[in-house]
Amino acid sequence: MTAASAPRAKLSRERIIDAAMELADRDCVESLTMRALATALDTKPMTLYHHVDGKEALLDLMVDRVFSEMELPPEELEWREALRARCRSAREVLVRHPWSVPLLESRRSPGPELLRHHEAMLATLERGGLPLELMAHGYAILDSFVYGFAIEEANLPGQGQQEGLAEVAEEIAHVLESGEYPQMTRLAMEHVAQPGYSFGASFDVGLDMILDGLTASLAASSD
Repeated sequence: MTAASAPRAKLSRERIIDAAMELADRDCVESLTMRALATALDTKPMTLYHHVDGKEALLDLMVDRVFSEMELPPEELEWREALRARCRSAREVLVRHPWSVPLLESRRSPGPELLRHHEAMLATLERGGLPLELMAHGYAILDSFVYGFAIEEANLPGQGQQEGLAEVAEEIAHVLESGEYPQMTRLAMEHVAQPGYSFGASFDVGLDMILDGLTASLAASSD
């Protein structure tokens, strides 16, 4: 049997989600339509509706898939280390799927992975002894930082790799030669363009600042 005559893989909800994720990763989620998805799967648009109830339902499933790729806070770790592990994992996942960030907290029909993830995060914060209000602030601030950092990192040249950023620094060097922007020049040429620079290195620094702040707020609330 030739490759051309080989039977197509059976259509399933998982195959549809896989293909939708690939399209969104490659072309952005705005370009994801049921027609485009059907073309990618070599089927007809109406066939997809036997497995998903439309684009909004598909987006719910895609968001749930994104959460499933994130590591839950490890229960065996101290609460700060558990949050650090989860936030690092979330950042890696969201850089792969930057289209998902605006959708993560907007779903009206949250899936089981989303709910399980949120529950695990809140349980970890509670395990650290944070009162409810501080738990709420901590979770909101952590995710705002992770989501925002991932979006910025995903849109940097070379996804934040040193080579791409160094090239950009060199390209704008002529603009900085005027001397009007001394701090930008210093940052670009003495920091970004240097060997070993990584935009991502700021992630752990910022994460530690937030966790230190939560620890300090917890101590103050106990006084």
